[in-house]
Amino acid sequence: MVVNTIKENLRINKKVATRKEIIVVEGDVIVPDAKPDVLNVICTSGVACIYKKEIIDEKIKIEGSVDTYIMYMTDDSKERTRGINTSLDLSEIINIPNISNEMKSSICTNIKEIEAKVINERKISVKATIELTIEIFSEEEISIVNSLEDTDEIKMLQEQLSVNSLVGSGETKIYAKDNISIDNIDNLVEILKLEVGIGNKDIKISYNKVLTKAEAEVKMVYLTEDNRINKTIATIPIIGFIDIQNVTEGNLCDTNYEIRNMIVKPNSVEEHSVYIEMEISVSAIAYEVKAINMIQDVYSPSENIEFNKKTVKTIAEKREISGTKEISERLKIEELQGRNIIDVDIIPNIMKQNIMGNKITYNGELALTFMLMGEDLQVIQRRETIPFDYSVENITGGDNLNISTNIEIENQDFIIQEGGEVIANVQMKIHTMLDKNVNINTIDEIQTNGEREEQDYSIIMYIVKKDDTLWNIAKMFGSTVDDIVRVNGIEDENSIFPGQKLFIPRYKRKGVSSNQASMINYA
Repeated sequence: MVVNTIKENLRINKKVATRKEIIVVEGDVIVPDAKPDVLNVICTSGVACIYKKEIIDEKIKIEGSVDTYIMYMTDDSKERTRGINTSLDLSEIINIPNISNEMKSSICTNIKEIEAKVINERKISVKATIELTIEIFSEEEISIVNSLEDTDEIKMLQEQLSVNSLVGSGETKIYAKDNISIDNIDNLVEILKLEVGIGNKDIKISYNKVLTKAEAEVKMVYLTEDNRINKTIATIPIIGFIDIQNVTEGNLCDTNYEIRNMIVKPNSVEEHSVYIEMEISVSAIAYEVKAINMIQDVYSPSENIEFNKKTVKTIAEKREISGTKEISERLKIEELQGRNIIDVDIIPNIMKQNIMGNKITYNGELALTFMLMGEDLQVIQRRETIPFDYSVENITGGDNLNISTNIEIENQDFIIQEGGEVIANVQMKIHTMLDKNVNINTIDEIQTNGEREEQDYSIIMYIVKKDDTLWNIAKMFGSTVDDIVRVNGIEDENSIFPGQKLFIPRYKRKGVSSNQASMINYA
């Protein structure tokens, strides 16, 4: 006979797969007739855009582009530095087992390196190495049995677990655009270098809506009509609303930003400015912290019980810890003498991550690339590294934690000293995202399958073994935890130890006398 159960619904957002893929995008660039010949490449930069992603069974197809900017040295004594802008097609199919088209994905792109080699004075080969961080999610609604009806003859082992239950997810498309000003005395000829990063992410939740806020930081190095090289930095606000049914202020929310397309061009209306427009896809996943009661085991002293047991994977203890790391380092750059710093690229790299007790420690380095220019207008690059340590305290979960880290450069300042020394002051914002995979073991389809054989009440002595619990002992002998606690005068039912002698009140099996049963010793 089927036992009537009381169930609770739980929505889970299962992370089916996390993959880091390194892909290479290549192409050749022909120098336009209007530009002078190439002598050598000074530097390259770019922005990766993903405008289409599609999950096919056990594959994800990604399409996009890498907009690259090449700064090169010419063989013309009057125009020492020029630039070329080109776009490389990005198309990749990545095999990921156990994914299907009803699942959802998020992709983070990171340009590890853009390399440009001179083939001849009119042709340049470009190779971009891109790191893709791909996460695949599957949304599922399950029922958890947390109690039984008519439980007088059925004993239940219950456990309370706190999980991150899925509230919902959503996505929106944002067009962020602005005119970026350059110095009023500058007449722009071309853009030599362009970098875009998205930071200062924040959310505000109201009923049924998530307000997402961030900033796109644009750094642009450009050439003027009088052959000077200058730089400008600007921020463009990214604001949008995402509709998620039943989301409330107390919920947790993950957001992801993907640049889909970008337009950069001199402003034809407003002088001394550059127009930038970005199409950005913003997705959000909202969770609530939910405490659920689950039945882990059942039995009856008087009836035979049958049930199915299943395991469901989900996430718990989801949180974000943010902190600031300030670095001040004195660097010796011999080539700096007689030159000015045009620009400095800073790339933070985590070299080692370790969990010890309740602390995460990071060992990393800042990779700095200095762009220097002298009075002869010749531009050179020099690279330096600065090591750093960082730690996150008061974590729980230990080795079962999933950890992802994002580092933003908040402020940077470089003070030139005499003798080719530079004092580098860098402030980083470090975001550590934590969650833990948990297995929910629950039972389902509970049935009674007839009464046990006729039994007479008896008591036996049992010697506790390693890993025993009162629940397991009671179930083994058809007793109850309450009866064992009462008969043995146990104050804490969780404090029994190997070798301890317990008297177990029980129903003896048919055909065994009370005197015989009382003498059985289960060692």
